[in-house]
Amino acid sequence: MLAELMRLKQGIAVAGTHGKTTTTSLIASVLAEGGLDPTFVIGGRLLSADANARLGTGEFLVAEADESDASFLVLQPVLAVITNIDADHMETYSHDFARLKDAFVQFARRLPFYGVAVLCADDVNVRDIMPAITKPIVTYGLAEDAQLRAEAVEHAAGRMRFLAQSAGRSDLAVVLNLSGVHNVQNALAAIAVGRETGVADAAIAKALSEFKGVGRRFQHHGEIGLAAGGRYTLIDDYGHHPVEMAATVAAARRSFPGRRVVLVFQPHRYTRTRDLFEDFVKVLSTVDALVLTEVYPAGEAPIVAADARALARALRVGGKVEPLFVEDVADVAAAVDAIARDGDIVLTMGAGSIGGVAQQLAHNPS
Repeated sequence: MLAELMRLKQGIAVAGTHGKTTTTSLIASVLAEGGLDPTFVIGGRLLSADANARLGTGEFLVAEADESDASFLVLQPVLAVITNIDADHMETYSHDFARLKDAFVQFARRLPFYGVAVLCADDVNVRDIMPAITKPIVTYGLAEDAQLRAEAVEHAAGRMRFLAQSAGRSDLAVVLNLSGVHNVQNALAAIAVGRETGVADAAIAKALSEFKGVGRRFQHHGEIGLAAGGRYTLIDDYGHHPVEMAATVAAARRSFPGRRVVLVFQPHRYTRTRDLFEDFVKVLSTVDALVLTEVYPAGEAPIVAADARALARALRVGGKVEPLFVEDVADVAAAVDAIARDGDIVLTMGAGSIGGVAQQLAHNPS
Protein backbone atom coordinates (compact mmCIF):
# COMPACT_ATOMS: atom_id res chain seq x y z
CA MET A 1 0.00 0.00 0.00
CA LEU A 2 2.82 2.40 0.86
CA ALA A 3 4.45 1.65 -2.48
CA GLU A 4 1.20 2.54 -4.26
CA LEU A 5 0.95 5.82 -2.34
CA MET A 6 4.55 6.62 -3.24
CA ARG A 7 3.73 6.29 -6.93
CA LEU A 8 1.31 9.21 -6.54
CA LYS A 9 3.80 11.46 -4.74
CA GLN A 10 7.49 12.31 -4.71
CA GLY A 11 8.67 9.77 -2.15
CA ILE A 12 11.18 10.41 0.62
CA ALA A 13 11.94 7.05 2.25
CA VAL A 14 13.91 6.71 5.48
CA ALA A 15 15.64 3.38 6.07
CA GLY A 16 18.02 2.15 8.76
CA THR A 17 18.11 -0.12 11.78
CA HIS A 18 17.81 2.75 14.24
CA GLY A 19 16.38 6.25 14.11
CA LYS A 20 13.85 5.80 11.31
CA THR A 21 10.86 7.15 13.20
CA THR A 22 12.58 10.21 14.64
CA THR A 23 14.32 11.04 11.36
CA THR A 24 11.10 10.66 9.36
CA SER A 25 9.30 12.88 11.86
CA LEU A 26 12.02 15.53 11.70
CA ILE A 27 11.90 15.53 7.90
CA ALA A 28 8.10 15.85 7.90
CA SER A 29 8.36 18.76 10.34
CA VAL A 30 11.03 20.51 8.25
CA LEU A 31 9.02 20.17 5.06
CA ALA A 32 5.86 21.37 6.81
CA GLU A 33 7.66 24.42 8.20
CA GLY A 34 8.93 25.09 4.68
CA GLY A 35 5.35 25.27 3.40
CA LEU A 36 5.50 22.01 1.45
CA ASP A 37 2.57 20.38 3.34
CA PRO A 38 3.89 16.80 3.03
CA THR A 39 2.00 13.57 3.41
CA PHE A 40 3.69 11.45 6.07
CA VAL A 41 3.51 7.86 7.31
CA ILE A 42 5.47 7.29 10.51
CA GLY A 43 5.99 4.34 12.84
CA GLY A 44 5.23 6.47 15.90
CA ARG A 45 2.89 9.29 16.86
CA LEU A 46 4.16 12.72 15.81
CA LEU A 47 3.18 14.74 18.87
CA SER A 48 2.71 18.02 17.00
CA ALA A 49 0.12 16.38 14.74
CA ASP A 50 -1.19 13.88 17.32
CA ALA A 51 -1.07 11.26 14.56
CA ASN A 52 1.27 8.84 12.84
CA ALA A 53 -0.02 9.65 9.37
CA ARG A 54 -1.44 12.63 7.54
CA LEU A 55 -2.51 13.34 3.97
CA GLY A 56 -0.98 16.61 2.83
CA THR A 57 -1.66 18.66 -0.28
CA GLY A 58 2.00 18.91 -1.27
CA GLU A 59 3.97 16.78 -3.70
CA PHE A 60 6.09 14.92 -1.13
CA LEU A 61 5.38 11.73 0.81
CA VAL A 62 7.72 11.10 3.76
CA ALA A 63 7.70 7.55 5.08
CA GLU A 64 9.68 4.96 6.98
CA ALA A 65 11.17 2.24 4.80
CA ASP A 66 11.01 -1.05 6.69
CA GLU A 67 13.88 -3.50 6.31
CA SER A 68 12.47 -5.95 8.87
CA ASP A 69 10.53 -7.85 6.19
CA ALA A 70 12.45 -6.43 3.19
CA SER A 71 9.34 -4.51 2.14
CA PHE A 72 11.45 -1.41 1.56
CA LEU A 73 12.61 -3.07 -1.66
CA VAL A 74 9.24 -2.38 -3.31
CA LEU A 75 9.42 1.39 -2.71
CA GLN A 76 10.54 3.82 -5.40
CA PRO A 77 11.44 7.09 -3.68
CA VAL A 78 13.23 10.10 -5.17
CA LEU A 79 15.17 10.62 -1.93
CA ALA A 80 16.43 7.67 0.12
CA VAL A 81 17.88 8.16 3.60
CA ILE A 82 19.94 5.43 5.28
CA THR A 83 20.66 6.22 8.93
CA ASN A 84 22.66 3.10 9.85
CA ILE A 85 22.84 -0.65 9.33
CA ASP A 86 22.99 -3.04 12.27
CA ALA A 87 22.24 -6.69 12.99
CA ASP A 88 18.49 -6.95 13.54
CA HIS A 89 15.63 -8.91 11.95
CA MET A 90 18.31 -11.29 10.75
CA GLU A 91 15.82 -14.11 10.17
CA THR A 92 14.61 -12.18 7.10
CA TYR A 93 18.13 -12.39 5.66
CA SER A 94 18.94 -16.01 6.62
CA HIS A 95 21.17 -14.68 9.43
CA ASP A 96 23.59 -13.39 6.79
CA PHE A 97 24.76 -9.84 7.51
CA ALA A 98 26.12 -9.47 3.97
CA ARG A 99 22.63 -10.11 2.62
CA LEU A 100 21.22 -7.45 4.93
CA LYS A 101 23.77 -4.90 3.72
CA ASP A 102 23.09 -5.81 0.11
CA ALA A 103 19.38 -5.19 0.69
CA PHE A 104 20.21 -1.59 1.60
CA VAL A 105 22.24 -1.29 -1.59
CA GLN A 106 19.27 -2.55 -3.60
CA PHE A 107 17.03 -0.07 -1.77
CA ALA A 108 19.28 2.83 -2.81
CA ARG A 109 19.48 1.53 -6.37
CA ARG A 110 15.71 1.87 -6.70
CA LEU A 111 16.17 5.63 -6.91
CA PRO A 112 15.62 7.20 -10.34
CA PHE A 113 18.62 8.68 -12.17
CA TYR A 114 17.81 12.09 -10.69
CA GLY A 115 17.31 10.73 -7.16
CA VAL A 116 19.65 11.23 -4.22
CA ALA A 117 20.80 8.86 -1.47
CA VAL A 118 21.31 10.64 1.87
CA LEU A 119 23.74 8.51 3.88
CA CYS A 120 25.15 8.68 7.41
CA ALA A 121 28.93 8.87 7.16
CA ASP A 122 29.32 7.98 10.85
CA ASP A 123 28.10 4.41 10.39
CA VAL A 124 30.77 1.93 9.33
CA ASN A 125 28.31 -0.36 7.58
CA VAL A 126 26.76 2.49 5.61
CA ARG A 127 30.28 3.49 4.56
CA ASP A 128 30.91 -0.07 3.42
CA ILE A 129 28.03 0.01 0.95
CA MET A 130 28.69 3.50 -0.46
CA PRO A 131 30.91 2.27 -3.34
CA ALA A 132 28.09 -0.01 -4.50
CA ILE A 133 25.52 2.79 -4.70
CA THR A 134 25.38 4.14 -8.23
CA LYS A 135 23.09 7.11 -7.63
CA PRO A 136 24.13 10.60 -6.40
CA ILE A 137 25.06 10.63 -2.71
CA VAL A 138 24.93 13.26 0.04
CA THR A 139 26.70 12.23 3.24
CA TYR A 140 26.04 13.61 6.71
CA GLY A 141 27.37 13.09 10.21
CA LEU A 142 30.02 14.16 12.67
CA ALA A 143 32.79 12.63 10.55
CA GLU A 144 35.26 15.15 9.14
CA ASP A 145 34.67 13.98 5.57
CA ALA A 146 30.87 14.19 5.74
CA GLN A 147 29.49 16.61 3.17
CA LEU A 148 27.06 17.94 5.77
CA ARG A 149 28.58 17.76 9.22
CA ALA A 150 27.85 18.89 12.76
CA GLU A 151 30.47 20.99 14.51
CA ALA A 152 30.57 22.53 18.00
CA VAL A 153 28.07 20.00 19.35
CA GLU A 154 26.82 20.84 22.85
CA HIS A 155 24.29 19.36 25.27
CA ALA A 156 22.08 22.11 26.71
CA ALA A 157 19.28 21.32 29.17
CA GLY A 158 17.66 18.52 27.21
CA ARG A 159 18.49 20.10 23.86
CA MET A 160 21.39 19.86 21.44
CA ARG A 161 23.20 22.82 19.93
CA PHE A 162 25.45 22.53 16.89
CA LEU A 163 26.57 24.17 13.66
CA ALA A 164 25.59 22.45 10.42
CA GLN A 165 28.43 23.00 7.96
CA SER A 166 28.73 22.16 4.27
CA ALA A 167 30.88 23.47 1.45
CA GLY A 168 29.52 26.51 -0.32
CA ARG A 169 26.87 27.33 2.29
CA SER A 170 26.80 29.49 5.39
CA ASP A 171 26.91 27.65 8.70
CA LEU A 172 23.46 26.91 10.09
CA ALA A 173 23.17 27.35 13.87
CA VAL A 174 20.81 24.68 15.18
CA VAL A 175 19.09 24.33 18.54
CA LEU A 176 17.51 20.88 18.40
CA ASN A 177 14.66 20.17 20.79
CA LEU A 178 15.91 16.62 21.38
CA SER A 179 18.72 15.14 23.44
CA GLY A 180 21.60 12.91 22.37
CA VAL A 181 24.27 12.85 19.69
CA HIS A 182 22.24 10.24 17.80
CA ASN A 183 19.53 12.85 17.39
CA VAL A 184 22.08 15.32 16.02
CA GLN A 185 22.70 12.74 13.30
CA ASN A 186 18.95 12.38 12.72
CA ALA A 187 18.62 16.17 12.49
CA LEU A 188 21.45 16.35 9.95
CA ALA A 189 19.53 13.92 7.74
CA ALA A 190 16.50 16.20 8.00
CA ILE A 191 18.62 19.25 7.13
CA ALA A 192 20.03 17.44 4.08
CA VAL A 193 16.56 16.47 2.87
CA GLY A 194 15.20 19.93 3.59
CA ARG A 195 17.90 21.50 1.46
CA GLU A 196 17.39 18.96 -1.33
CA THR A 197 13.70 19.90 -1.44
CA GLY A 198 14.34 23.64 -1.36
CA VAL A 199 13.40 24.48 2.22
CA ALA A 200 15.10 27.65 3.45
CA ASP A 201 17.65 27.30 6.25
CA ALA A 202 15.62 29.61 8.50
CA ALA A 203 12.59 27.31 8.21
CA ILE A 204 14.78 24.25 8.85
CA ALA A 205 16.22 25.79 12.02
CA LYS A 206 12.74 26.80 13.23
CA ALA A 207 11.34 23.31 12.67
CA LEU A 208 14.19 21.68 14.60
CA SER A 209 14.00 24.11 17.52
CA GLU A 210 10.23 23.72 17.86
CA PHE A 211 10.09 19.96 17.26
CA LYS A 212 7.72 18.44 19.81
CA GLY A 213 8.98 14.90 19.48
CA VAL A 214 7.49 11.49 18.78
CA GLY A 215 5.53 9.27 21.11
CA ARG A 216 7.75 6.78 22.96
CA ARG A 217 10.99 8.32 21.66
CA PHE A 218 12.66 9.74 24.77
CA GLN A 219 9.21 11.02 25.71
CA HIS A 220 9.05 12.94 28.97
CA HIS A 221 6.13 12.16 31.27
CA GLY A 222 7.02 14.64 33.98
CA GLU A 223 7.77 14.23 37.67
CA ILE A 224 6.15 11.23 39.35
CA GLY A 225 5.50 10.92 43.06
CA LEU A 226 6.78 8.05 45.19
CA ALA A 227 4.62 6.47 47.89
CA ALA A 228 7.36 7.06 50.48
CA GLY A 229 7.84 10.66 49.41
CA GLY A 230 10.00 12.32 46.81
CA ARG A 231 9.71 12.35 43.03
CA TYR A 232 11.44 10.91 39.98
CA THR A 233 11.56 11.99 36.33
CA LEU A 234 9.84 9.53 33.98
CA ILE A 235 10.99 9.03 30.38
CA ASP A 236 9.56 6.44 27.99
CA ASP A 237 11.37 5.07 24.94
CA TYR A 238 10.69 2.49 22.25
CA GLY A 239 14.32 1.34 22.11
CA HIS A 240 14.68 -2.44 22.10
CA HIS A 241 18.05 -3.01 20.40
CA PRO A 242 21.27 -2.64 22.46
CA VAL A 243 22.58 0.14 20.23
CA GLU A 244 19.38 2.16 20.65
CA MET A 245 19.33 1.51 24.38
CA ALA A 246 22.94 2.64 24.84
CA ALA A 247 22.19 5.89 23.00
CA THR A 248 19.12 6.55 25.14
CA VAL A 249 20.92 5.83 28.43
CA ALA A 250 23.76 8.13 27.34
CA ALA A 251 21.26 10.86 26.45
CA ALA A 252 19.63 10.53 29.87
CA ARG A 253 22.96 10.83 31.66
CA ARG A 254 23.95 13.88 29.61
CA SER A 255 20.54 15.51 30.08
CA PHE A 256 20.43 14.86 33.82
CA PRO A 257 24.04 14.74 35.05
CA GLY A 258 24.68 13.31 38.48
CA ARG A 259 21.31 11.58 38.79
CA ARG A 260 20.71 7.83 39.07
CA VAL A 261 19.34 6.12 35.98
CA VAL A 262 16.78 3.40 36.72
CA LEU A 263 15.94 1.30 33.66
CA VAL A 264 12.72 -0.67 33.32
CA PHE A 265 13.23 -2.96 30.33
CA GLN A 266 11.12 -5.55 28.56
CA PRO A 267 13.12 -7.53 25.96
CA HIS A 268 11.34 -7.90 22.61
CA ARG A 269 11.45 -11.29 20.85
CA TYR A 270 13.35 -14.37 21.96
CA THR A 271 15.35 -14.48 18.73
CA ARG A 272 16.65 -10.93 19.25
CA THR A 273 17.49 -11.72 22.88
CA ARG A 274 19.40 -14.83 21.76
CA ASP A 275 21.24 -13.18 18.87
CA LEU A 276 22.28 -10.08 20.86
CA PHE A 277 22.49 -11.61 24.33
CA GLU A 278 25.98 -10.35 25.24
CA ASP A 279 25.20 -6.90 23.86
CA PHE A 280 22.10 -6.73 26.05
CA VAL A 281 24.11 -7.75 29.10
CA LYS A 282 26.66 -5.05 28.34
CA VAL A 283 24.19 -2.19 28.00
CA LEU A 284 22.00 -3.30 30.91
CA SER A 285 25.11 -3.31 33.11
CA THR A 286 25.58 0.43 32.58
CA VAL A 287 22.53 1.61 34.53
CA ASP A 288 22.34 2.25 38.27
CA ALA A 289 19.26 0.12 38.92
CA LEU A 290 17.30 -2.28 36.73
CA VAL A 291 13.78 -3.68 36.64
CA LEU A 292 13.66 -6.51 34.10
CA THR A 293 10.45 -8.10 32.82
CA GLU A 294 9.94 -11.27 30.81
CA VAL A 295 10.46 -11.20 27.06
CA TYR A 296 7.59 -9.92 24.94
CA PRO A 297 7.33 -12.82 22.46
CA ALA A 298 5.68 -11.05 19.49
CA GLY A 299 4.36 -14.43 18.37
CA GLU A 300 7.60 -16.36 18.93
CA ALA A 301 7.96 -19.54 20.95
CA PRO A 302 10.31 -19.38 23.98
CA ILE A 303 13.96 -20.21 23.37
CA VAL A 304 16.05 -21.88 26.08
CA ALA A 305 18.57 -19.50 27.70
CA ALA A 306 17.21 -16.55 25.70
CA ASP A 307 14.69 -15.20 28.16
CA ALA A 308 14.76 -12.44 30.76
CA ARG A 309 15.67 -14.83 33.57
CA ALA A 310 18.81 -15.81 31.65
CA LEU A 311 19.66 -12.13 31.23
CA ALA A 312 19.14 -11.59 34.96
CA ARG A 313 21.46 -14.49 35.81
CA ALA A 314 24.18 -13.18 33.49
CA LEU A 315 23.88 -9.70 34.99
CA ARG A 316 24.21 -11.06 38.52
CA VAL A 317 27.35 -12.95 37.52
CA GLY A 318 28.75 -9.75 36.04
CA GLY A 319 28.16 -8.02 39.36
CA LYS A 320 27.65 -4.49 38.00
CA VAL A 321 23.91 -4.29 38.57
CA GLU A 322 21.44 -6.38 40.59
CA PRO A 323 18.31 -6.75 38.45
CA LEU A 324 14.87 -6.85 40.00
CA PHE A 325 13.03 -9.44 37.90
CA VAL A 326 9.28 -8.96 37.46
CA GLU A 327 7.41 -11.73 35.67
CA ASP A 328 4.27 -9.73 34.87
CA VAL A 329 4.33 -6.24 33.35
CA ALA A 330 1.26 -5.44 35.45
CA ASP A 331 3.51 -5.54 38.54
CA VAL A 332 6.11 -3.10 37.19
CA ALA A 333 4.57 -0.01 38.79
CA ALA A 334 4.95 -1.48 42.27
CA ALA A 335 8.53 -2.53 41.48
CA VAL A 336 9.42 0.99 40.34
CA ASP A 337 7.95 2.47 43.49
CA ALA A 338 10.07 0.07 45.54
CA ILE A 339 13.37 0.67 43.74
CA ALA A 340 13.24 4.34 42.70
CA ARG A 341 14.53 7.18 44.88
CA ASP A 342 13.90 10.88 45.01
CA GLY A 343 15.64 12.57 42.07
CA ASP A 344 16.06 9.44 39.94
CA ILE A 345 15.57 9.22 36.19
CA VAL A 346 13.30 6.27 35.41
CA LEU A 347 13.48 5.00 31.81
CA THR A 348 10.82 2.58 30.60
CA MET A 349 12.05 0.87 27.43
CA GLY A 350 10.93 -1.79 24.99
CA ALA A 351 8.73 -2.41 21.96
CA GLY A 352 6.11 -4.64 23.57
CA SER A 353 3.47 -4.24 26.26
CA ILE A 354 5.89 -2.13 28.31
CA GLY A 355 4.52 0.73 26.20
CA GLY A 356 1.56 1.08 28.55
CA VAL A 357 3.61 1.21 31.75
CA ALA A 358 4.69 4.84 31.39
CA GLN A 359 1.05 5.91 31.12
CA GLN A 360 0.26 3.86 34.22
CA LEU A 361 3.12 5.42 36.16
CA ALA A 362 2.26 8.92 34.93
CA HIS A 363 -1.19 8.58 36.46
CA ASN A 364 0.28 7.52 39.80
CA PRO A 365 -1.77 9.34 42.45
CA SER A 366 1.19 9.56 44.86
